[in-house]
Amino acid sequence: MEAVILFPAIDLKNGQCVRLEQGDMARATVFNLDPAAQARSFAAQGFEYLHVVDLDGAFAGKPMNAQAVEAMLKAITIPVQLGGGIRDIGTVEAWLAKGIARVIIGTAAVRDPELVKSAARKYPGRVAVGLDARHGKVAVEGWAETSQVTALEIAQRFEDAGVAAIIFTDISRDGLLKGLNLEATIALADRISIPVIASGGLASIEDVQAMLQPAAGKLAGAIAGRALYDGRLDPAAALALIRQARA
Repeated sequence: MEAVILFPAIDLKNGQCVRLEQGDMARATVFNLDPAAQARSFAAQGFEYLHVVDLDGAFAGKPMNAQAVEAMLKAITIPVQLGGGIRDIGTVEAWLAKGIARVIIGTAAVRDPELVKSAARKYPGRVAVGLDARHGKVAVEGWAETSQVTALEIAQRFEDAGVAAIIFTDISRDGLLKGLNLEATIALADRISIPVIASGGLASIEDVQAMLQPAAGKLAGAIAGRALYDGRLDPAAALALIRQARA
């Protein structure tokens, strides 16, 4: 199992860095007009890996914030994983060629599992699957629709495909600082061999501590968003805890 990683999140809407509540585009708070500056700030704080979502892309089904993403890639040297609007192999290849370390396929993982399998075979370790669950069922199209399949059913489809990670988000908690849904995330991780990253609701240092407990041993990390932007989570303290756990 690789070391646990805390991923700071940058969500892009209209070229700006925002946070949504429960995935609702109408409930967006702008935190930084310059995503590249935000990326530099996270790298300077000591984070090792950046999580970026093209929110407009998730709704449009194609990349919409490419300029902002490219500016971030120029600004930092730490690896970046990117999701939102990645629905075909051409888009996967274009982003990887531009320097994205890992692409995250969400909607297409439900609609077109073969895309994930062929991309993961072609680019081992560079394709992750984003599963966003509302009451256990996976939501698609920028969370605008809920499918009839569970996160576990979809994750199991990719069990031997070479997928680098599953990013599991509990939509009901996302952006609301209610704490990670570690119970559901660990339950998923325990049933599959693919590393699972927890997302949605990380609120405090207690969430980071919980993620480092032996019960959560199969988790590959967690994504932190709003808690970092509004100061509830001290990056230095969180990263120190993770370093300590590694040692």
